[in-house]
Amino acid sequence: MSSETPSNPDSIQRVLIVAVSICLVCAIFVSGSVVALRPLQAANKNLDTQRNILIAAGLYRDGMDGAEVGATFDQRIQIKLVDLRTGQFAEPAAAGVSDLVAYDQRVATKDPKRSEVVPVEQDIASVKRRAFFAKVYLIKDPGSTAEKMVLPISGYGLWSTLYGYLVLDTDLNTVVGITFTDHGETPGLGGEVDNPKWKAQWPGKQIFDATGKVVGGLKKGGSNPANEFDKQHLVDGLAGATLTSNGVNQLLKYWLGADGFGPFLARVKAQRA
Repeated sequence: MSSETPSNPDSIQRVLIVAVSICLVCAIFVSGSVVALRPLQAANKNLDTQRNILIAAGLYRDGMDGAEVGATFDQRIQIKLVDLRTGQFAEPAAAGVSDLVAYDQRVATKDPKRSEVVPVEQDIASVKRRAFFAKVYLIKDPGSTAEKMVLPISGYGLWSTLYGYLVLDTDLNTVVGITFTDHGETPGLGGEVDNPKWKAQWPGKQIFDATGKVVGGLKKGGSNPANEFDKQHLVDGLAGATLTSNGVNQLLKYWLGADGFGPFLARVKAQRA
């Protein structure tokens, strides 16, 4: 004859209490860790931004540690905010932040209150939305009154949005350097935007022609050094990556054109003339 031991409600209750307690402790621990690590994550993100800007500007040296990167950035770079709707410099409060370091253009782009939809006919770089404000970085060179300028650029390639920086010389036309900091393009093809040899073609190229039209960029099949226009404005397209190359061309045209930094650059050029 078989019998079953009746369930003990107290035992089940104790198991549930222990399980819930463990979950609560883990949740508190994870939440506390996130809060505690947030300042460190923000500092690392800021340091990475500084390093990428110094790389594009040709101010980064191999082996520089975080302290050297921060010191060089503070000595040579000034952050400014630009209202892309007016082409004018703006104060941080206009963008809803207390300081410029806290402003994140990519985050603002996703906020309907701080950005606007780019009309399809104007969205040649497939950015979808454009933040009202953008940070630019002025490079202070010893003995020079006019600063070089670092502009954030972005646009869609083949598989992803490419984010990077373009550095213009004091004439706001001649390229000092270019770098892409975030993308998901195919390694060995579109991913060659990271290749130092390809990026080394950019310094000295001019973005605008005599009329102010954006003509600098990539040429499919390669820039011909014997052609004066190619020599002055173009670099080699990315082999086997036509769509990524087109994406780079389109993002340059967008961000340096009338819907991007074009009006701002024109205003600063007029002041420097």
